Amino acid sequence: MVDTEAYTIEAPDGSTEAVELPEGLVDLLSEQGESKESVVADITLLAFAQRAHALVHHSQGDVTEDVAAIGEKAEELFEERFGVSFAEATGHQH
Repeated sequence: MVDTEAYTIEAPDGSTEAVELPEGLVDLLSEQGESKESVVADITLLAFAQRAHALVHHSQGDVTEDVAAIGEKAEELFEERFGVSFAEATGHQH
């Protein structure tokens, strides 16, 4: 049986939520010398950017300006963190 390890996420208002992951999973997904918290942060941003992209580019119906702006900002933050555009990283030109 695999143990778990918890990571804590803190919201801007100071509230927190813990997420448990299988022990060793973060290590499997890391590159040499990369800290565990950096790996978790990278995957968190990747997941949010993917969800924002889906909301903006693959939703049924109209997308409001606010939602489009949020999606654009998510992709900007992705590019700042990873040094490559979301479209380039995913091979998903929109």
